[in-house]
Amino acid sequence: MDTQRLADLLTQVRDGKLAVEQALERLGTMPFETLDFATVDHHRALRCGFAEVIFCPGKTPDQILTIFEKLAATGTNVMASRAEPGVFDRVQAKFPDAEYNELGRTITLRQVPAKLSPGTIGIVSAGTSDLPVAEEARVTAEIMDQRTQTFYDVGIAGLHRLLARNQELREMNVLVVVAGMEGALPSVVGGLVQVPVLAVPTSVGYGASFGGLSALLTMLNSCVAGVAVVNIDNGFAAGYLAARINSLAESRRE
Repeated sequence: MDTQRLADLLTQVRDGKLAVEQALERLGTMPFETLDFATVDHHRALRCGFAEVIFCPGKTPDQILTIFEKLAATGTNVMASRAEPGVFDRVQAKFPDAEYNELGRTITLRQVPAKLSPGTIGIVSAGTSDLPVAEEARVTAEIMDQRTQTFYDVGIAGLHRLLARNQELREMNVLVVVAGMEGALPSVVGGLVQVPVLAVPTSVGYGASFGGLSALLTMLNSCVAGVAVVNIDNGFAAGYLAARINSLAESRRE
């Protein structure tokens, strides 16, 4: 339950539209709800600005669907990451409005009307092979009501493609830069812009890339001060952090 819905609940009680007993029943699962296999954190939206996100690997389809139902029951937006198509089929049968991003392997259910941020998050990918991670970041930011713009397949092997978008990149509030192979793109981007750059190494590359470790080390050793790094293939974390940065930047301008 997010802050707005809690305020609406209290207003209904104040105005006599909702009995105290009914309000207590709705609040009964706050701050968490215990299941046989999980403890669903309903308080996270109040603490962190967005509801708990379901990480699907290691969970059965039944478990994922049950958690999804519990989160959706609070009226918040819901997201599941790293979801296989079969899982989405189960979720969509229960929630027809749910959407699946095949590349990013995300399931989202929007229940709260979008209020898109004035500022924009740029999502940059080095190559087409990096798109699954980039799309995970984009979907994450957008379900958190952030405006995004994509700059895909602009890696340093064809640097002119990136430089042609330089002015647009500089207009973003924050950039998520996704790259595999040697992972040099975030440093290049960071040297062109004034805004924070969130670097995401991917496991894309030949044997000597060591499943993304080479890109991770390159990004961690960047000489550009404005670059921060998340874990290998963790588009979700980058999208989430970018959304928090963008929200904070906009709130301080108001």
